[in-house]
Amino acid sequence: MKTIIFKTASTYLLPLLILFSVFILLRGHYLPGGGFVGGLIASIAFIIHSFANGLEKTKTIIKFHPGFLMPIGLAIALLSGAAPLLIGQSLMTGLWFDEPIAVIGMVGSALFFDTGVYLVVIGVTLTIIFTITETI
Repeated sequence: MKTIIFKTASTYLLPLLILFSVFILLRGHYLPGGGFVGGLIASIAFIIHSFANGLEKTKTIIKFHPGFLMPIGLAIALLSGAAPLLIGQSLMTGLWFDEPIAVIGMVGSALFFDTGVYLVVIGVTLTIIFTITETI
């Protein structure tokens, strides 16, 4: 199903869906959403692009194997969960910056944990889908 309409739509949808996934990620530590849902949306963007344009063209956009995101995401999530131990608080205690950051709002350890989850979900999903697609 590689029609001209699907190829054109996927070219425009990729950056829009990535932007929307980042919005869902940043919104997640206050409202529903977060790293898991944002990661799934970002993965869907790349999957749609690979279905329309082929796996090789999508791999040139990503530039590295998506499985590389999994250990990075796990490290970020682990460090954000363990950071309170450094200041004498219990594991997974929320730490927050004193001043809000423009556009993002209040930033704390929950956002870093969600970012780690976001990267893990993208890595796992794309690794599974790309592996299945390569074997077909």
